[in-house]
Amino acid sequence: MAMYAMLRRVSSAVLPQLARRTAMASSSSRTFHIALSVLRRETATTTIAPSLRFANAFATKSSADEYLAQVLQSEIQCALEDDHAHHQIEVGMELEVKFSSLLTFLVEVPVDFPFDIEDNPGERTIQLKGKFGDETIKVQVDIPNVAPGEENEDDENGDNEKNDSESSIPLVVSVFKENGVSLEFGVTAFPDEISIDSLSIKQCEESEDQLAYEGPEFIDLDENLQKAFHKYLEIRGIKPSTTNFLQEYMFAKDNKEYLMWLKNLKNFVEK
Repeated sequence: MAMYAMLRRVSSAVLPQLARRTAMASSSSRTFHIALSVLRRETATTTIAPSLRFANAFATKSSADEYLAQVLQSEIQCALEDDHAHHQIEVGMELEVKFSSLLTFLVEVPVDFPFDIEDNPGERTIQLKGKFGDETIKVQVDIPNVAPGEENEDDENGDNEKNDSESSIPLVVSVFKENGVSLEFGVTAFPDEISIDSLSIKQCEESEDQLAYEGPEFIDLDENLQKAFHKYLEIRGIKPSTTNFLQEYMFAKDNKEYLMWLKNLKNFVEK
């Protein structure tokens, strides 16, 4: 009997502990599965939502890029048709135009043009180089300031009149002696007229930190001295016949560079 009573006491002490451990294990298992289920739902939501946002953003980007490429192609087509219609250039979405060759047939260099022309695609200026005796003449020519052929319509009689603002091109003319010293002119070339804006002497080893005396404003010089400098440039090739051709050439270059710029933009957008 004593042994039976002892076994009952042991059983009564152990069984509740086992029951509690079993309940705890069951509760922990349920908690784990619940947490895992929530984590899976959150992970799925977190994964799917950004994917949808990325897909929508990609679709929007593709549509915008495609539209921009179409507008650029349309602008290329319009520019070619407007500027080169008389050359009967066929333009279409599928046509690859050789922009680098446009300038060749647009502007023919005169036989008696006194300078060699260095024209690098992608640059807004061209460089001219020539010789006059033992002197070397270098000219930097920029694109025109005003487009040609602009006209104003008279509101009273409907007649077309020439715009008051003429086109012009900026030039920097440098006359080099054999020792490297040069005389540099700032020039603005209008149709049939050349204006000297400035002149200065440049030493071959002149430091950029030096503030050399560059003389008075050209317009303040004696009138006879101004005329003499104009003649000085004229016999070295800077004359209306030269600058008028340069105006035509630079307008053509400006158009060519614009077309090339549009083409480069379109290629970038399409890649």
